[in-house]
Amino acid sequence: MAKASLRSTLRAPAGAIDLSGLDPRATPLAPGGKKATREALIGQGAELAELQERLYAEGTGARARRRIVLVLQGMDTSGKDGTIKHVAGQLNPQGVRIASFKQPTEEELEHHFLWRIRRQIPAAGLVGVFNRSHYEDVLVVRVHELVAPAVWGKRYGEINDFEAELAADGVTWIKVFLHISHEEQRERLIARLDDPTKRWKFNPSDVRERRFWADYQRAYADALERCSTDTAPWYVVPADRKWYRDWAVAGLVHETLRDLDPQYPRRRFDADAWKQRLQE
Repeated sequence: MAKASLRSTLRAPAGAIDLSGLDPRATPLAPGGKKATREALIGQGAELAELQERLYAEGTGARARRRIVLVLQGMDTSGKDGTIKHVAGQLNPQGVRIASFKQPTEEELEHHFLWRIRRQIPAAGLVGVFNRSHYEDVLVVRVHELVAPAVWGKRYGEINDFEAELAADGVTWIKVFLHISHEEQRERLIARLDDPTKRWKFNPSDVRERRFWADYQRAYADALERCSTDTAPWYVVPADRKWYRDWAVAGLVHETLRDLDPQYPRRRFDADAWKQRLQE
C-alpha cells in the first residue's frame, strides 16, 4: 500500500467545511511525539535545502518560470511568524522572499485588492512566503463589514482566476490554514503577557478580535471551500501543537519540491577547456 502524503492528508476536504469538526490538536502522519517530530524536522533540512538550491539554479535559466508561493493564514497566535522561522529558516535566504501583508496603506487602497499581492509574486527559482495574503480581503474585510457583501462576495472568483493565471505561469501554490483552537489562542496570549520578553508581541486588538471568533471561523471555512482548487489547493494544518505545525508545513514544502524535481540548468561551454585554462 502506498504511503499517504501530507498533501493528500491535510488538503482541505471537498464540499461544505465545518472547522469545528477538524481537530486543531491532531498530528496526522507525525513520525512520533514532540521529540521525534522535531528531530525529523531537522533531519529533512539537508534534502530540503538541496532541492531548494536546485530550484534556485533552475531559475537562472533563460526560459525558467517555476517558483513556489507558500501562503500562511490563520488566527492571531496561530504561528505564522514561528512557522516562517522554523520552515524558511531551513532554506537558503538568498532564494526566499518573505512578504507580510498588514493593513493596506493609502496607496494600496487606491488599487485593486490584488495589486499589492501581484507585486510580491517571486521571480523564477524563488520560494515566496506570504505572512497573510489576498485572503484578508475575504476575511477581516468581511467580518468587520469594511465593504459590502456584493464586493467581497465576487472576490472568491477573482482570487481563483488570479491563482490559476499564476499557476499557468509557473507558480506552485502551497496555501496553509494554521488551525488553532479558541482555548489555545487564549493560552498563548496569556503567555505573552506573563513573559516580559514576549510582551512586545502582545496587541490589545488581538483580545478584541476574539469576540469575532465564530465570524472568522465561518469566513475561513468559506474561503477554504470556495478557493481550494487543483491548481491552488488549501491545506489545513492543526496548529495547537507548535512542533507538529512546523514539521507539517516543512513537509508540505518538501513534498512539493520533490514532485517539482527541479534540475540544474545546462551550460553550453566546454568545462574541460575552462579547467585547462585555469591550470595554465
